[in-house]
Amino acid sequence: MNYEARTIGGEPQQVLTDQTPPSHTRRNIIIAVVVILVALAIAWFAFGSGKKDAAAPGAPTEQIPSVTVIVPGRQTVDRVIAATGTLAARREMPVGVAGEGGMITRVLVEPGQWVAAGQVLATVDRSVQTETAASLSASVTVARSDETIAQAELDRAQQLVDRGFISKADLQRKAATRDAAAARVKVAQASLGEARARNGRLDIRAPAAGLVLTRGVEPGQIVSSGTGVLFRMAMGGQMEMRAALAESDLLGLPVGARATVTPVGSAKGYKGEVWQVSPVIDPQTRQGVARIALAYDPALRPGGFAAASIVGGATVAPQLPDSALQSDDKGSFVYVVGPDDKVVRRDVKIGQVSDSAVTIAGGLQGNERVVQSAGGFLAPGQKVKPVTKATTSATTTPTSIKRG
Repeated sequence: MNYEARTIGGEPQQVLTDQTPPSHTRRNIIIAVVVILVALAIAWFAFGSGKKDAAAPGAPTEQIPSVTVIVPGRQTVDRVIAATGTLAARREMPVGVAGEGGMITRVLVEPGQWVAAGQVLATVDRSVQTETAASLSASVTVARSDETIAQAELDRAQQLVDRGFISKADLQRKAATRDAAAARVKVAQASLGEARARNGRLDIRAPAAGLVLTRGVEPGQIVSSGTGVLFRMAMGGQMEMRAALAESDLLGLPVGARATVTPVGSAKGYKGEVWQVSPVIDPQTRQGVARIALAYDPALRPGGFAAASIVGGATVAPQLPDSALQSDDKGSFVYVVGPDDKVVRRDVKIGQVSDSAVTIAGGLQGNERVVQSAGGFLAPGQKVKPVTKATTSATTTPTSIKRG
């Protein structure tokens, strides 16, 4: 019972207060208690009963996950080597001054122009050389006249020697004079031929048919044998790519290997083949050069940069999708499902990588059941329910593989 202090008639009095709750409040409390009891009962039947069933003999103690597995087999895979390098003329011909030189009077070709063997590329002033040749030509005429006179005198002497007017000694002297005159004719002719040959070398000519790449001379320029290169040509217009490759890539790369060259800034690839493999390795870069022959095309400009894909043979190995591969600090690995349907870790060595598959260079034979995906949610020794996925034929050859 509770008492409350009140003032009645000026004096404090203790009055008993009524603490009886209203009837509707009591009813609400009873209903809430009943609802709680019913909920507890339902929960007990739902969870308590399930635990008893799980603990029953013969019932599974854990849920076994289903995983998709593939048997990769072994496929024929092209060994494709990715490389970069520069474009160049396969046989570059530097053209300079072959003769004495002089002042350039005309330049007859431009870069990018095709020329024939022996075609004149530029001419050199020859005014002095022309006069010299004319003088030598006159010398030849004089020598021939002397020879004619000497021959006539010898003929008359032969007629007189039989009559006794001239001795045989005089006849021999006249024969010697005729021979000397004939020799002087030959000397003059040789000098004239030399002069004409020198004049002919004043013309700067193409040593072979091909494509003019550069021009380094203009009219009025003084040139000589020490001037250097005046023109650069590509023999026959043949081009090549000089691909820089590591030692391991050069090993086993055959001459005649197919290649596709793509210049920088172009989406078009140009077919070619390796025609020479470097016999030496640069001691600084530890690289060698594979020279890829290419047919002429205006887009293949010497000095430009390009990328190449070289097919350097083939190998037989398993291939897996990228989702099957896992990696950690120990390296790359896959999960293999053993005969007891338990997951086993298998370390692998990755080979070439393409957009569609990864070649396994070591660690798998190809007849294993490999987890295709979700390997990150599994653990070694875990039991799974494997679902085998069909794979492609073992003879399938990938068409687009790049070196990893």
